[in-house]
Amino acid sequence: MLYINPEICRNRKTRESFQGLKQAKFQRKRLLKQFSLVFFVLLACYNRVNSRELKHITREPEVNAPASEAWELYRKLGLLDLIDRKLTNIFQSTEVLKGDGGVGTVVKLTFVPGNSSYTEKITVMDDQKRVKVTKGLEGDCLAIGCSVQIIQFGIIEKYQNSSIIKSIVSYAVKKEFQAKDPKPNIQAVEAILQASKKYLE
Repeated sequence: MLYINPEICRNRKTRESFQGLKQAKFQRKRLLKQFSLVFFVLLACYNRVNSRELKHITREPEVNAPASEAWELYRKLGLLDLIDRKLTNIFQSTEVLKGDGGVGTVVKLTFVPGNSSYTEKITVMDDQKRVKVTKGLEGDCLAIGCSVQIIQFGIIEKYQNSSIIKSIVSYAVKKEFQAKDPKPNIQAVEAILQASKKYLE
């Protein structure tokens, strides 16, 4: 009778499981790179800006929540309610100027203490890819020398009950303001990401 050592089987299963995890991790990294590359190309074409002129600030916090739940918060106007309830120290108010949360919706965010604001328009709402993109219309970096300001939120599934909220703030600076090196208010975006993480977990 052929004897098979159970320990060998366990080791084989462990190796196969480890290899599967490594392959899944590699696929996620490749997906993130492809995701960013396609976005940057489309972004540059849409705004008629040379992609080399765009600067990017990226954040990728992981949350212990399914991608579907995270996307439900970020799609359409889900974030506005969270901002109004949890980020009153940063945002004085939020206002929907036009639309119902789909493409074309215009939202105004007024910062504390009320003497500055940022108005943006939703340009992409992709439920299949879980991607939302907004284009700045006025305020924030646009008021201090930027010609373009775009904010993208993408939800990427990591495991069954965990996901990554990837934010990309892209902007271009007008030539006459390059010496001053203006930047978008990334602290506001980071605050939204942290509030989202606490809410989802």
